[in-house]
Amino acid sequence: MGSEDVLKRASTLASYTVLLQVIFRVLTFLLNAFTLRYVSKELIGVVNVRLMLLYSTLVFLSSEAFRRACLSGEGAGRNWRQVINLLWLTFPLGCLWGVLLVCVWWWMLQAPDPVTVPHYFPAVGLFCLAALTELLAEPLWVLAHVHMFVRLKVIAESLAMIAKCLITVVMVVSAPQWGLYIFSAAQCVYAGFLLLCYVLYFVHFLGSEEAESKLFPFCHIKDLLPSRVDHEPLLNWKLTTLTWSFFKQSFLKQILTEGERYVMTFLNVLNFGDQGVYDIINNLGSMVARFLFLPIEESFYVFFAKVLERGRSVSYQKQEDVSMAAEVLECLLKLVLLIGLIIAVFGYAYSHLALDIYGGELLSSGSGPTLLQFYSCYVLLLAINGVTECFAFAAMSKEEVDRYNLVMLGLSASFLLLSYWLTWMLGGVGFILANCCNMALRITHSVIYIHRYFLQSDYTPLWGLRPHSAVIVVLGMSYALTAFSERIFCCDGGWLPRLVHVAVGAVCLLGVVITVFLTETRLVQFIRTQLLPKYSKKRT
Repeated sequence: MGSEDVLKRASTLASYTVLLQVIFRVLTFLLNAFTLRYVSKELIGVVNVRLMLLYSTLVFLSSEAFRRACLSGEGAGRNWRQVINLLWLTFPLGCLWGVLLVCVWWWMLQAPDPVTVPHYFPAVGLFCLAALTELLAEPLWVLAHVHMFVRLKVIAESLAMIAKCLITVVMVVSAPQWGLYIFSAAQCVYAGFLLLCYVLYFVHFLGSEEAESKLFPFCHIKDLLPSRVDHEPLLNWKLTTLTWSFFKQSFLKQILTEGERYVMTFLNVLNFGDQGVYDIINNLGSMVARFLFLPIEESFYVFFAKVLERGRSVSYQKQEDVSMAAEVLECLLKLVLLIGLIIAVFGYAYSHLALDIYGGELLSSGSGPTLLQFYSCYVLLLAINGVTECFAFAAMSKEEVDRYNLVMLGLSASFLLLSYWLTWMLGGVGFILANCCNMALRITHSVIYIHRYFLQSDYTPLWGLRPHSAVIVVLGMSYALTAFSERIFCCDGGWLPRLVHVAVGAVCLLGVVITVFLTETRLVQFIRTQLLPKYSKKRT
């Protein structure tokens, strides 16, 4: 597969994944707004912080390293029998993590009040079961991602999320007294639907004419089970050692990614009610990061890993591929930077209004608006870090990955200490400030790596971090106008002043968009031809 084809497929995958994540976040957004009217904020805090932390920790630590290794150049396109054997190790590893984590969640953490939050102990076991169910689909997920089966990913995850939402809504309305059983059942349904969709797809796909035309490496569903081939080792040793390197990194990355939840869960700096409010703000603030930035990062990691040779200097690689990678990296940096700046600018003036509409006085009073304002600035750092680390991880050699693990170790320790100290002083805002500090340090490390990587070439992709001066001016004017509008029109609680405030923001946003289209022509062309396939002259 040529570099152009890889870029087009990665762009298509990113586009459809963005659409999929939009659907997910809209459904979750509506689901949370609905459940806020039926369940307590303490129950939301236990589910969204403690139980989902258990779920994400188990899945991430059991699968992330295998995904990174098998999606890289050392994994994709090699001996697929050995790759499948390696991927099946995710399930026994998940079982070991499950036993350990369930014991911790049962006996080492303080259980919530059974009157306010009933059925905690069985809910822990059910969330662990759901995570193990999802891990059973891991070999199929990697196969689908490497071969860029876009429709499979969209359909499977859409059906799973819709089923989860339906179960939650029905049970919350009909049997709210079931407490955590409601969300446990919904999570199990999600994982089950996900596994079922992947299995059914590959049962239908394997052996078909489409599979033969694509030279798919397997012919029958039983070929996807672990097995030994004569005169071949069970596992690829190079790929296994790379997985181990990524595993050490993923352990630290999980602490950084979910650090505030670990601090809340293990150090009890916030009660369950405050955890619920913080998590709602966190979900609202990170919607764009999750449905837009994360799919771009995942999809273009595949592109960079396929186009560039891991660990080799740019002078010893195909200059056509290096040029394409540099251009794509520059455009991605410019794209996420502009989106992050827009969110930071408009988030300040519209946080209170957004929370009041979404959750009423429960969210708009107290520290909620301040949390969302700070989170809007944090999204800017999230955006830049996602792309810079995406490139760095795809280009680093195994030795560089190991060295970066030491950097991550230092960041993890400093983050936990800083988050505990800042949260003790400032409450929930301390979590966001600690995350900002950590993200800034990670960006600095990745930017230094990218600068050194292209130092021996004529390419300067880091110029993508320098927006046009006209865009900066328009953003500054928009910040001033929307902040003034909030002071004037949002003091009154009526709907008419709020509509005027929204109209001011809409006009300012339109001005920013027009300025971007007039000044950032290369970026606009990249969006039209790569991230929006329907506008592309040559579709995949």
